[in-house]
Amino acid sequence: MRWDIDTFTEITDSLLRNKSRSLLTGFGIFWGIFMLLFLLGGGDGFKQVLSRNFDGFATNTMIIVAERTTKPYKGFREGRSWDLTLSDVERLRSMIPELEVVTPSMGRWDQTAMYDSRSISCNVKGVFADYAAIEEPRIRYGRFLNETDCLQERKVCVIGKRIYERLFPEGGDPCGAFIQVGSLYFQVVGVDFNAGNISIQGSAEESVIIPMPLAQKIFRMGNTVHLICVTGRSGIRMSDVEPRVRQVVSRQHSLDPKDKQAIMVVNTEQLFSLVDNLFTGLNILILLIGLGTILAGAIGVSNIMMVTVKERTTEIGIRRAIGATPNQVLMQIILESITLTLVAGSSGIVFSVLLLEGLSKIVTEANFQITFWTAIAAAAFLALLGVAAGLAPALRAMRIKPVDAMRDE
Repeated sequence: MRWDIDTFTEITDSLLRNKSRSLLTGFGIFWGIFMLLFLLGGGDGFKQVLSRNFDGFATNTMIIVAERTTKPYKGFREGRSWDLTLSDVERLRSMIPELEVVTPSMGRWDQTAMYDSRSISCNVKGVFADYAAIEEPRIRYGRFLNETDCLQERKVCVIGKRIYERLFPEGGDPCGAFIQVGSLYFQVVGVDFNAGNISIQGSAEESVIIPMPLAQKIFRMGNTVHLICVTGRSGIRMSDVEPRVRQVVSRQHSLDPKDKQAIMVVNTEQLFSLVDNLFTGLNILILLIGLGTILAGAIGVSNIMMVTVKERTTEIGIRRAIGATPNQVLMQIILESITLTLVAGSSGIVFSVLLLEGLSKIVTEANFQITFWTAIAAAAFLALLGVAAGLAPALRAMRIKPVDAMRDE
């Protein structure tokens, strides 16, 4: 059977004669494909919103923090306080070659930054230049700290977005201006617009970042640091490196290697893995729900086509009597099934795309939308589903003989 205007007319007439059943069955297909694509697009958009909280933060990072001991060890009682030092940084660099970046950080909270008559509460963070590999800055003006700043202990700083907006409300490039933090003045060399919600020692938007050696002198920290951040080389799992990190640090400070609370390690690899597994499971659940609804609709299509074949037994017998071949009857029923599933399914695809587009305009932080190829795959799946749903009724129609059809009449 060729797909021409007569064929299209016959299919349309057949579906219209059973329009109540067609609409009911088509709604099942429509609702199933709509729910599947809307949930997939919505899930991707929600993942983008959640991922913005991790913007600029390395996914293979461990943060090491010194806490009180919970176990006695080598004559030391439990509850002992201890501190990380710059020496620990050098030991980790030399003894664990799998680590790519090992950099310390220290911070002071509830500080005040001033420029002219304007002021704002801020956090002061002391870091080295390689800290940019841990919490990647988004420099709007100027630059980040460099190694020369740290070696020469320059009184320079990089300010966060909120501090910039408060101290320089007129906008423009503030690099070269001097802001006062406490009793000291620092020259602004960069503005960081990093807006990620995961940050170390305070939000990046409210931080004034200064060279680590200068911060140690200002706050009289000596060789002590508040925490150490490390990243692994490509292909290295931080969970495999963590036991060795604990061993190196605990040996130097006479800590029980099994005292995990004494050395608090925040492994961001596990955090990101948890988020990925969460969305993988969510997508599987969405697929199961959507496909289940679509298959239920396909069963409805098969049933309605079976009823249609039974009601049209005489018509099919007459067509066979005047020369219609079994293959032509087969294609007629299958094309009706494909048309029903494609019309209903395409309506669901269009409606889901329009609804997701509206959601994207409301929630501007993410793109709630499905890809072009996802829509194409859905349409192809609907066509195959139409063939499968119409196959059994079509085979039944193909076996109808003219004599039997006249007897049924």
